[in-house]
Amino acid sequence: MPKIEDAIAAYTAAARVPTAGPEATGAGGSGFADLVKSATQEAVASIREGETAMQAGLAGKADVRDVVMAVTNAELTLDTVVSLRDKVINTYNEIIKMPI
Repeated sequence: MPKIEDAIAAYTAAARVPTAGPEATGAGGSGFADLVKSATQEAVASIREGETAMQAGLAGKADVRDVVMAVTNAELTLDTVVSLRDKVINTYNEIIKMPI
């Protein structure tokens, strides 16, 4: 059972982590690029976990609930990625239509 002291310590540690604002990126200014890269890596990892759980479930080596949770998480991740892609494409098209 988790202890309240552990939760407080985790919250305090998280509060000390700098945000992805300009002061956290340093001179390189690669905060947004790092954010996109890490989000992409997390999405790929989530989808791979779903595939692995599905294969383990088909082989009878995994609990059904774990398989359903992993596949649902992968599906939600994929839906989010597709939605973001559509937003980026729509924004790009709107910028292209702007008069110069």
